Amino acid sequence: MADLNINIAGIQFKNPVTTASGCFGYGEEFKEFYDLSLLGGIFVKAVTGSNRDGNKYPRMAETPSGMLNSVGLQNKGIDHFCSHIYPLIKDFNTRVIVNVSGSTISEYVEVAARINELENIPAIELNISCPNVKHGGMAFGTVPETATEVTRAVRDVYKKVLMVKLSPNVTSITEIAKAVTNGGADVITLINTLLGMAIDAETQRPVIATVTGGLSGPAIKPVALRMVWQVYKAVNIPIVGLGGIMNATDAIEFMLAGASVIQVGTANFIDPMAAPKIIEGINEYLDRHNIASARDIIGALKVS
Repeated sequence: MADLNINIAGIQFKNPVTTASGCFGYGEEFKEFYDLSLLGGIFVKAVTGSNRDGNKYPRMAETPSGMLNSVGLQNKGIDHFCSHIYPLIKDFNTRVIVNVSGSTISEYVEVAARINELENIPAIELNISCPNVKHGGMAFGTVPETATEVTRAVRDVYKKVLMVKLSPNVTSITEIAKAVTNGGADVITLINTLLGMAIDAETQRPVIATVTGGLSGPAIKPVALRMVWQVYKAVNIPIVGLGGIMNATDAIEFMLAGASVIQVGTANFIDPMAAPKIIEGINEYLDRHNIASARDIIGALKVS
């Protein structure tokens, strides 16, 4: 068996397969399907400063080769997370990382500071890229100056590993990556969903209530791969890659492009066993190619 261990920014992952925020709940929901300790890590759903009910229904829709969602960061806020959710997840035998979002920089800072005090959370994933909220979210991640500002503000209060999740809905992904690196990010996560929409021709109305939403699934994989490769060449910090990863081959392609760790998102809705299957598939690939360690394929894309 190949060595699947990956270390990014001082955090040791037993393998490079993690689950994406918003697609795996808090992990508890999947315990009946398999032992969560098989995973390299779990990125739990977004936490904000106060309760959010999310967007109006309908807020999810299937599209060709993908899925639109406009959930709107529904959660019960940081107080509820600390008192009710953290006790349930703190002893999972895998890395648990919290996605942090907000409408203002002060809200990001408040949530990050609270999570900084939670012993068994080694990192946060700063979500400056969600396209499904009216205020905050993607607004912070589309302009280099604001991306730097929010990252630096959180860096000042958060003393553990700071991951920043980027939006693909930008002119230059490398400029945003450089901006958050300058702001103090330890790791970059990319990509979040692409902004899209679906229309019901019979009713002549949008399929989801917010008209537009975030597109995920296989349809966005080529865009995600391109952005991971570009950012890998542009900055010197590790990358967590996601966007349409449905199987082990997809995951390996992301690692070849430069991702050290990958996230499985939409695939979890189709097959709850997707992540363990991907772990097995990566190991089989490494053995078949006589590659001793998963680390050896990170950024190993042959372009000449």
